[in-house]
Amino acid sequence: MRRWGLLAKEALTQTLTFARFFCLFHVTNHYLWSPTLVFGPSMLPTLNLTGDVILAEYVSHRVGRVGPGDIVFVRSPVDPNKIVTKRIVGVEGDRVTYFKPRNGDTCHTVVVPKGHVWIQGDNLYASRDSRQFGPVPYGLIEGKAFFRVWPPNSFGSLG
Repeated sequence: MRRWGLLAKEALTQTLTFARFFCLFHVTNHYLWSPTLVFGPSMLPTLNLTGDVILAEYVSHRVGRVGPGDIVFVRSPVDPNKIVTKRIVGVEGDRVTYFKPRNGDTCHTVVVPKGHVWIQGDNLYASRDSRQFGPVPYGLIEGKAFFRVWPPNSFGSLG
């Protein structure tokens, strides 16, 4: 009988260790940082068409530390099931001048409203961004890209 008690105690200890690990993993992966696969033409030449593994951190946007030049992950205002990767071009109060490549060279200027950001892909000719759907609410920002881990020849900081 004593043997079963020791076995049960060991099983409980292992289960608790396992549960602690997954709690730590969950908190790290959802609230601190996580690796994210990013692919597509909209961020060429900064990010590769075939895919990069990027470390995304989830603290900066919660404390108001994202700004022009930062690459962010944003919940798409057009399709809420998608997360898009874009660069912040303007924050609230900024005047942003842009042109739509498919509509000729006419320039448009907008003032980014309070609580919004203006996002654009680095590849202006292959990106659906604020030029199509307007300023994006700050609350749709999911995270900020800060480090590329794959491919190895591009390993390093993203800005």
